[in-house]
Amino acid sequence: MQMANLLSVVILLPLVGAGLALMAPSDRAVRWFALLVTTLTFVLSVPLWTEFDLSRAADLQFVSGGFALIADSLDVRYLVGIDGFSLLLVLLTTLLGPIVVLSSWRYITRRTKGYYALLLVLQTGMTGVFCAFDVLLFYVFFELTLIPMYFLIGIWGGEQRIYAAVKFVIYTMVGSLLMLVAIIYLGIEAGAALNNGVFTTDYFKLLEFDMAVSMQTWLFVLFAFAFAIKVPIFPFHTWLPDAHVQAPTGGSVILAGVLLKMGTYGLVRFCLPFFPNASIAHAELFAILAVIGIIYGALVSRAQPDAKKLVAYSSVSHLGFVVLGIFAFTLESLQGAMIQMVNHGISTGALFLLVGMLYERRHTRLMSDYGGIARSVPLLTFFMVLTALASAGLPGLNGFVGEFMILVGAFSSEVLDSPLLVALATTGVILAAVYLLWMLSRMFFGPLTEQANVKMKDLSVRELLVLIPMGLLMIILGLMPQPFLKVSEPAAERLLETIERKKAVAEGQSLPEHLLDEFRRDSPSGAGERSVEGAEIP
Repeated sequence: MQMANLLSVVILLPLVGAGLALMAPSDRAVRWFALLVTTLTFVLSVPLWTEFDLSRAADLQFVSGGFALIADSLDVRYLVGIDGFSLLLVLLTTLLGPIVVLSSWRYITRRTKGYYALLLVLQTGMTGVFCAFDVLLFYVFFELTLIPMYFLIGIWGGEQRIYAAVKFVIYTMVGSLLMLVAIIYLGIEAGAALNNGVFTTDYFKLLEFDMAVSMQTWLFVLFAFAFAIKVPIFPFHTWLPDAHVQAPTGGSVILAGVLLKMGTYGLVRFCLPFFPNASIAHAELFAILAVIGIIYGALVSRAQPDAKKLVAYSSVSHLGFVVLGIFAFTLESLQGAMIQMVNHGISTGALFLLVGMLYERRHTRLMSDYGGIARSVPLLTFFMVLTALASAGLPGLNGFVGEFMILVGAFSSEVLDSPLLVALATTGVILAAVYLLWMLSRMFFGPLTEQANVKMKDLSVRELLVLIPMGLLMIILGLMPQPFLKVSEPAAERLLETIERKKAVAEGQSLPEHLLDEFRRDSPSGAGERSVEGAEIP
């Protein structure tokens, strides 16, 4: 199978599996079938890593499609590929697929066919988001994730599941519809300027479109508003704790592990290269909101009696670091932001898995109902301590790498030029240690009093299969991050060069000499040559 076709199989196989899952003869059969499909999808995605050309990590690889998505009269196409920004996020998505299925094995006991079918549809939407290089196709995948997540929360969630599901949809839909307006306008204007008047949402043609600063500003606002809600950035975060707390364990893992990254990925993929002047002009605002989110999320986490809600608010804090790294506009901060997206997906996803495992045993998420259970469940305690320390940013574990690079890059940022802001962000690392160690102390250590805690069962083989890959990745990414950082470095360098060039063009300045070659290669006659593996995009 050609690598280009393999990528489309990785994207669409779960969608096909979702239809077949509905025809499964029993609940047991649908569980095994969903596990088979998600595991096969992950196995098929591994060659994307092994065959990825690091020397061309900034270019689009494994390109599939190119055919018209709507009509030949519109330049809207099915065009998917992978570069240094999307590779790790695609692998994270496919890895979490079988993990979420296994975590739901005993938790989901009703309407199982619908549950696993929705999980598979959701995986197609998430993978497609990170691979789409037509902006309208990106929007389709972006919206596709909304439908299954709504039902996962609304049907299999907690007591207030309907409220949480509706709130999630309203927040996301408002931002998405505004982004759709911006996509249509951008497609019309770019088509008139570059595509013989034909409406286009081709990513590379839109990248060539050098628009006026005034147009950049309001288009940036519409795009960034949609992504800010998805991250979510303070003060658009209020839907997240409700969605996390009410969602089933599998839904919370997917939401924290992948769905939130669609917002930060969108900022990097679209806002920064399409609207560089507007992005730089609003960088300080986004950095301030990010730092507020870092501190606010940490403080509110410390005040929670509910373990799941504590982990939910911690996402607001941790993703604040990612947003800060994106808008610092340095190579270190961008690389830190990209690797931190993966790190957060692993460590916070594992925290939700562990809280879910405790809930299955005691049917309570209140930390006060636990205490001293390290004696009863030593294996579970080991993984919880490991995951909490990784989330807190302990050196040697994955959380440290991303946060350190973000803070170093932000401190040297000429765009932000605010050491005080970075110093305030640094307090988020200390506060993370406070609320995570406080949670460990209350739930796992101290006197073992309640009889239900004494009789609690330790991890099963199935649960170990879920947690061991996550634990290994926390250690590997913490001790050996360089192979993963090499993937994003060329793409981050290319992005910064694109921002500098387009910023100079929009301001009417002469291009620096070292960017003249980049400009020529970015021109319509050379874009396909540098963006696709040796062949121009059809």
